[in-house]
Amino acid sequence: MPLCCLLVDDNDAFLEAARVLLEREGMQVAGMASNIAGALRQARALRPDVILVDIGLGEESGFELARLLAADGQGGQRAQRGHRVRADVILISAQAERDYADLIAESPAAGFLHKPELSAQRISQILNRQLRAGQPRFQLAGIAIGRLPGRRGQAYARS
Repeated sequence: MPLCCLLVDDNDAFLEAARVLLEREGMQVAGMASNIAGALRQARALRPDVILVDIGLGEESGFELARLLAADGQGGQRAQRGHRVRADVILISAQAERDYADLIAESPAAGFLHKPELSAQRISQILNRQLRAGQPRFQLAGIAIGRLPGRRGQAYARS
């Protein structure tokens, strides 16, 4: 089953380019949003596995969206047997991670991805960072990804 994601960015050209790239690499892009209200609405309706959130959403903040998603039960944890509790949030930006290091560390996000490095493989690496044993749940670019019940952002990869 392909990893399902929601893309959140205020740049329409980036949203379309990211959608094409990720779908070509085997991910399912379930939706796209350009602001906090649209992202919250789509996260509730679509229940994606991962939400990629731009740090700078015009006048809005991706950090604020990550906090709202976590508070709303949409950012960071899944239960076993396919019943999604919350999606993992990955913050993205064209700026370097070091520019936001403290804010990223304080956020409920699973990690950070520099936009020029965007790929299904990098998303998988971020989701697999806090790896533990479990059964594979998702198939992404030839890698089986598993989750433990009740553990935020924990997965493992098998080739």
